[in-house]
Amino acid sequence: MAWSPVKRSTINLRLIRSSSSLVYLQPIYTQTDNVPLRGKERLVYNCSKVLLSDIFRKKPFNFHLRYLCNSLTPRSLRWEGSSHDILLKNLETFITNHQVDEAWDAYTDFKKLYGLPDDGLLSRFVTELSYTSEPKWLQRACDIILLLPKKKSNSLRFDQLYNLSLSLARAQMPVPASMILRIMIEKDNIPPANLLGPLVLHMVKKEIGTYLASNILIQICDFYQRSGPNRCITNPDTTIFNLVLDSCSRYNLTFKGQQIIELMSRMGLVGDAYTIVTIARIHAVNGQRDELKNFKSCVDRVAGYTGHHYFQFYDNLMSLHFKFNDINSVSELVFDMIGLTGTQKGPHKPFVIPLGSPNLKKGLKLQVLPQLLPENSLVKIERNEGFVTYKNKRLVFTNKTLAKLIVGYKRAGRISELSKVLCRIQTENERVETNINDLSADVIDACIRVGWLETAHDILDDIAQAGILPNTDSYASLLTAYRECNKHREAESLLKQIKKTGITISDDTSKPTVSRKKSDLVTCLIQEKNKGDVNCSVYEFNSSIYFFMKAEMIDDALKTYKTMQRMNISPNVATYMYMVMGYSCLEMYREITILWGDIKRRFDDRKLMMNVELYEVLVLNFLKGGYFERVMEVIGCMKKDGIYGDKWLYTSEFLKLHKDLYRKLKVCEGRTEAQSKRVEHVKAFRKWAGID
Repeated sequence: MAWSPVKRSTINLRLIRSSSSLVYLQPIYTQTDNVPLRGKERLVYNCSKVLLSDIFRKKPFNFHLRYLCNSLTPRSLRWEGSSHDILLKNLETFITNHQVDEAWDAYTDFKKLYGLPDDGLLSRFVTELSYTSEPKWLQRACDIILLLPKKKSNSLRFDQLYNLSLSLARAQMPVPASMILRIMIEKDNIPPANLLGPLVLHMVKKEIGTYLASNILIQICDFYQRSGPNRCITNPDTTIFNLVLDSCSRYNLTFKGQQIIELMSRMGLVGDAYTIVTIARIHAVNGQRDELKNFKSCVDRVAGYTGHHYFQFYDNLMSLHFKFNDINSVSELVFDMIGLTGTQKGPHKPFVIPLGSPNLKKGLKLQVLPQLLPENSLVKIERNEGFVTYKNKRLVFTNKTLAKLIVGYKRAGRISELSKVLCRIQTENERVETNINDLSADVIDACIRVGWLETAHDILDDIAQAGILPNTDSYASLLTAYRECNKHREAESLLKQIKKTGITISDDTSKPTVSRKKSDLVTCLIQEKNKGDVNCSVYEFNSSIYFFMKAEMIDDALKTYKTMQRMNISPNVATYMYMVMGYSCLEMYREITILWGDIKRRFDDRKLMMNVELYEVLVLNFLKGGYFERVMEVIGCMKKDGIYGDKWLYTSEFLKLHKDLYRKLKVCEGRTEAQSKRVEHVKAFRKWAGID
């Protein structure tokens, strides 16, 4: 059949892949069978990618090799190199031009065909992704590193890994940021303090980031201690510890914070004013009053000129006194604060504070400089004014403190002692400051307004007997209240008492005006009155258990725990944390499984609120003891509660203790039913952790 230049079809073959090469062809003209002539009409096929074998096999096209060039000027195939070189060149061009989307497509195509690119180009690509602000690209950069084989990952430089980890932390992606940071730690590339600080600063802005940052700080310090003094590793500084401690207190990870405090002591660091205030907040939440009282003497030395910072310390100590229902200690603390007006600075050498009871032989000690208050610190402690505040360069107790003090003395039937406290406070205040309000009159007026007329009358009598002339408004308010309540006998008795004092009050006495301060006190008093009695026994029992466990007096701790159960005092998370940590120190893992039964029952009955800290210590101790069924039970509870677990931490503990346990043994190959179940639980943990 003759070739007709008119009856022809054009196929524009732009890219034909043959083996490992790319073939570029000029337009190929073919004759189509049984197609009538239609003038200058022609068929055009635009194919972006087609195989030569497909062209020659498909109908209705009839290809002849001799027709692969036109009739006028023969053309030859043009080979522009292998796809390997072309894709690499494209990837490099896109990276250079900061075209992240196109670079990712080129990287994906290359990886599908040839695997990972060379180390230099891969490093440039990861660096380019690290400088983007979009979480999508940062996550993909992290995924690239996590999927790299060990030999390949060694080619990544310290600055590349650090920049990616910092970018992830800034983007509030603490989980992938922690993964990259841990890869650096495993490579002995621990960032120095000046680089670790900004990274931690961004991580601790979220609760999960705080939890991970605390675990990473523990990991770094553990690595530092194992490496010895010969290794060139920078010890994390006080600022980094303060950042983590402050965040632990904000997100109620206080037992993790307590672990960081003890770690700070072991590392030999010296705490500053921020450290002390943060420790106070952590001890206040954990109910550790004795531990916080150890810091009071050194804080008292400098609080006269740093009260704007340390009022929070006294606030937390005050809250602990109230938790233990110790109103005597509250009163003494109020007197101490009134006397803190000096300007004498403390010594330059650090104070050594015991962490825990001073009677413990193996107790840790922390060095602190209470007068050290860095101006440009990264730590920004929140100002929470609860029981104590700072006004006019003095520490001042709030109306909330006064209201709880009044209610505490009244419930204990100790009104006469309350009167003495009020008189002493008034006297001490007059000694250090002039033009102060009449505290006794404010208290009497507040008691009248909440309906405690008898209490108000008793305070009036006590003040008069102490030789202090009561305020005329106090008599007037109480007399009016008696008359409004139709208590005429009490009103007549009060009138006789008023005449003896020589105070003149007309029968038409109206109620005195109520100042804002008085109204605030009344509001606080009503709130405390409506709260009812609070059982403080759990804090006392927890303190005893904590001491016994630290002293390794397990039998006494267990007796205290059983006494709580016998008295129907509900244990809380702190109770079980102290018990588990005590058992763990003595490697009594079987006893922890028994304790887990109690925890689980109370949790199922909704009598206990679990948290990530208790879950963590349980998982770690069950891994140490080899109780894998219990491990999977706790992990199941965490999933049910939606609580994030540090999988890396659990995996590391498993690999350290049980790396090859049942690695090749199948469940059906167990010699006994118990062993088969154990194998099943080990396999389940390996699968959950992604070890295999």
